[in-house]
Amino acid sequence: MSSETTSNNFNKTIVILGPTGSGKTGVSIKIAKAIGGEIISADSRAIYKGMDIGTAKPSLEEQDGVPHFGIDLVEPGERFTVADFKKYAEEKIAEIQARGHVPIIAGGTGLYIDALVYDYQFGPEGGERSAVNPHHRKDNEKEMTDRKELCSNYLLIGVKTEPEVLRERLRLRAEQMFCPELYEETKRLVTKYGWDSQAMKSNIYQFAWQYMEGKISLERAKELFVYDDWHLAKRQMTWFKRTPEIIWLPLEKIYPYVLKYIQDEQRR
Repeated sequence: MSSETTSNNFNKTIVILGPTGSGKTGVSIKIAKAIGGEIISADSRAIYKGMDIGTAKPSLEEQDGVPHFGIDLVEPGERFTVADFKKYAEEKIAEIQARGHVPIIAGGTGLYIDALVYDYQFGPEGGERSAVNPHHRKDNEKEMTDRKELCSNYLLIGVKTEPEVLRERLRLRAEQMFCPELYEETKRLVTKYGWDSQAMKSNIYQFAWQYMEGKISLERAKELFVYDDWHLAKRQMTWFKRTPEIIWLPLEKIYPYVLKYIQDEQRR
């Protein structure tokens, strides 16, 4: 499939979603290289500058020449809302399509993804929250609503992973992430930001720091991190179950499915 042909005839945004550690990033990059895609991260932890290893951001080498957006947007502790993400992502989607490329949303933050694909509308900052849809605010005329009909210009693909497979993936990832570079990153972040930021408390850094301080063993730090990530994955899957439009596929079947989907769309 020619990426030039794809970009000129395919106007949907592809969304690759799923729980943490399921392989979203790798398959998204593979698809992007095949179809002329550019990736927008939908990961509420990857937005923070300086949190690289601890949030499993793809390195420049791993990005393999594919443009990535939605990474390193704000300092840890700096305010960045779902409304900010929606505005940012919509701007990037428009820019990518204007270049004749295919936008690919990749991530596991369900609220970020829902805001895009259901076109959440947000009232003024500081406005009264909607009692029905607390992610939204009311303006003076009407109450905002959230989960409307899915926008037709999105294709949602979910990474279907058996629980035991996902747990093993998380365990292997922990083995890779606990390394000297992580400890250096943790020390730098603690020195600069302390522990006041929720961004610091909700990542691997809390366990790495306890190990570095001699409070727990390395094996216990890894164990706690895997446990924490596993519960994050379960919360993410609970969220995604609300979205019947997601097409769930095993990781190895996503790439061929997306290519065939695009080919079929182009024949219509």
